[in-house]
Amino acid sequence: MIFRKNRKTEIPVYDYDPERDRPLIRASICNGEQVAGFKDRNTGIFHEIMFIKDEADKQQFMEQYGLTHIDKEY
Repeated sequence: MIFRKNRKTEIPVYDYDPERDRPLIRASICNGEQVAGFKDRNTGIFHEIMFIKDEADKQQFMEQYGLTHIDKEY
């Protein structure tokens, strides 16, 4: 099929380890696009989890992984 209906997807499951990963929102200074994910403290690799469109998306991400605070990186 060439055209498919957009289906709402769930947040991918990521094996979050607070000792290894730091929760982070990457934001573009050009257009304000935001992506939530985890940055490996040792390697600096960022694992994208979901696109953040509004505050509700941010809250959903934080609830999914039991976070109380998330930093923002530009």
